[in-house]
Amino acid sequence: MQAHVPASILRLDITGQPVAWMDWQETVCLYVKNLVAWEVGNSVFPIMGGRSRLTGERSCIHINSIIAARGLSRWDRRHSAVPALSNRELFRRDRHMCMYCGDCFLEGQLTRDHIVPRSHGGRDQWTNVVTACRRCNTIKGCRTPEQAKLALLAVPFAPNRAEYLALKNRRILADQMDFLKKQFSHKRLMDL
Repeated sequence: MQAHVPASILRLDITGQPVAWMDWQETVCLYVKNLVAWEVGNSVFPIMGGRSRLTGERSCIHINSIIAARGLSRWDRRHSAVPALSNRELFRRDRHMCMYCGDCFLEGQLTRDHIVPRSHGGRDQWTNVVTACRRCNTIKGCRTPEQAKLALLAVPFAPNRAEYLALKNRRILADQMDFLKKQFSHKRLMDL
């Protein structure tokens, strides 16, 4: 890997909506193919290439930490507006806090709880799941929070693309996070 290059470059679509994280190699390909429509942010990284046989000079391309690219990405074609639900991003959305007792836990001590249990027709979707510690999930069992006499500490929500990208990547540059935060719709994620 090139020195001082971030692990991920934030890719936007042509309208400025966040699409996905890319590695620097994918980003260089977009620059070489002239698919970068515009750049934003203040982090620019030089990527050194090989030496020319004719001149002996080393090639260099400068990539930005946030780029808007022309055309659809593979992510656009395969994913809907609501990102896929996974425990990792669910626990990050809820800040590793049990939404019943309010205590924080390590990832291995947490579970995905269905507010309306699946046995009662509840769906496995962002707006029906919360993070719960093993103890609270066991107490709740196959009941609703009301039936188990438990109160939810927060209302579950489905993150938009910007929020999901922030949840998915923990090594975000300041300019990338500033850009994403402007598109957050949920206050709980603002402090990431």
